[in-house]
Amino acid sequence: MPEPIRVRGSVIVPDAELVWRFSRSSGPGGQHVNTSDTQVELRYDLAASDALPEVWKQRALERLAGRLVDGRVLVVRASEHRSQWRNREVAAARLASLLGEATAPPPKARRATKPSRGMVERRLTNKKHRAELKRGRTAPRGE
Repeated sequence: MPEPIRVRGSVIVPDAELVWRFSRSSGPGGQHVNTSDTQVELRYDLAASDALPEVWKQRALERLAGRLVDGRVLVVRASEHRSQWRNREVAAARLASLLGEATAPPPKARRATKPSRGMVERRLTNKKHRAELKRGRTAPRGE
């Protein structure tokens, strides 16, 4: 792969930790489709990786637990394109995206706030105005 898989910042997954497998893609095609192995399967042993810092690795193992095979290997498949090279690029981009999201720090906790007095007054004034408008649309009854 000419383009290394960059997780976040300067952290790069080395090619030695990636396992590529190729097979025939399903779906329509021509004479070429039965002879070429264009589907790409990229496997990355997340638990055994030395490329990621330990904190990131634990975070990724927790967040990707549902996607991991045997609780440790992340598998990404790509078969959208007719060319194996393009499918390799797609698979690498997917792996980088998954790892980037999974290793991201947790969002800051939301601090509860209450609306200002002026905002509450404006809301209530607007509600009363709306109610008056709607009340004015109805015809008086029985007269």
